[in-house]
Amino acid sequence: MSKQPNIQIHPASGRLGVLIPGMGAVTSTFIAGVEAVKQGLGEPIGSLTQLATIRLGKRTERRTPKIKDFVPLTPLECLSFGTWDIYEDNAYEAASRARVLDTALLESVKEPLAAIRPMKAVFDQEYVRRIHGPNVKSTGNKMQAAEELMADIQEFKARNGCSRLVMIWCGSTEVFHKPAAVHQNLAAFEEGLRKNDPDIAPSQIYAYAALKLRVPFANGAPNLTTDTPALLELARNNEVPICGKDFKTGQTFMKTLLAPGFKSRMLGVRGWFSTNILGNRDGEVLDDPGSFKTKEETKLSVLEQILQPDLYPELYKELYHAVRINYYPPRGDAKEGWDNIDIFGWLGYPMQIKIDFLCRDSILAAPLVLDLVLFLDLAQRAGMKGVQEWLSFYFKGPMTAPGLYPEHDIFIQLMKLKNTLRWMQGEDLITHLGLEYYD
Repeated sequence: MSKQPNIQIHPASGRLGVLIPGMGAVTSTFIAGVEAVKQGLGEPIGSLTQLATIRLGKRTERRTPKIKDFVPLTPLECLSFGTWDIYEDNAYEAASRARVLDTALLESVKEPLAAIRPMKAVFDQEYVRRIHGPNVKSTGNKMQAAEELMADIQEFKARNGCSRLVMIWCGSTEVFHKPAAVHQNLAAFEEGLRKNDPDIAPSQIYAYAALKLRVPFANGAPNLTTDTPALLELARNNEVPICGKDFKTGQTFMKTLLAPGFKSRMLGVRGWFSTNILGNRDGEVLDDPGSFKTKEETKLSVLEQILQPDLYPELYKELYHAVRINYYPPRGDAKEGWDNIDIFGWLGYPMQIKIDFLCRDSILAAPLVLDLVLFLDLAQRAGMKGVQEWLSFYFKGPMTAPGLYPEHDIFIQLMKLKNTLRWMQGEDLITHLGLEYYD
């Protein structure tokens, strides 16, 4: 196979500003973790950008550099953090309240964390009903809110001496909304901002502000946000990369591991019942039926796309799939995901699999945030714009071009991610055909 043409990638020079709506457990764990890694207090476990290797060329060539040595990523030492939140706690206080990380570790990174204070947030109680906080912007209309966010972004960039910026939504799950007339094109959306259209969510105001300033945007929640014609149009017009949505961490991560295995062996699935016990702020927000509906949509879509019941009706057409989330405060961030899976094999004989995943939600999410920040910045420097489907690996509900179904199989997603990196650097794409070894 001939080598791909090299893509011009601008160097990762200067500081990269990481702007995050939401200073909850995920954000505070991410920032504290980066500071701990910088001080040699821990390892960036779970991060492809920091630990993974990538095979180049034939297996016999034995070229397997680390990804961070293969593509020009921003070093951790060059990251600056800025956040918005409805609560006034600084990053140290937020991390202490979240109770994800040990006190001794937090004390070791207290100084840089305490210096990160959240800016006043754009917030709408109609979109997140179960939490209330005082650190909220009071603006006339939604366009003025967007303009205030743009002022925040520009002031942060100047104050921290950043040469580039990335925004990643780590805020709460908003109540379920479908695209409305205001989302159909950019002109309608901007008119809706000026008229305070109730169908424009806070997350969309953040995304609009970012994209107007040519700041790449990732959506870590299942909110509608950039998955609308209006904001897709803005991303393309301003040549900005975007990706989302909803970080793939616990239970859905397990589904994208197991379901491809069942299908690869043509094993049937009759039922998949999933329940979650979660006690952090995310669990409190999802206790509201409107926010849970948004989360449920992305969680339920995974099996449908992987198993393809229309192609394999005898195996998956009658699959019963249910997802529950239960708010249980004593659990904190140590989420428990329980699955009962009814499968069947040769001649239809039944079998069962049961999973009890005692995971730590923010510990699993933090390395995803790091990778997305660094890869989105790389995409921007490589001149890539619009939906970055190669980053589907990180999401429950991956964004795609209009009309395309998303690829949920995590192994295919990883191949796509690594092939995109090879393509960027002019290396041969890996097909795993392998016939050349036997000619």
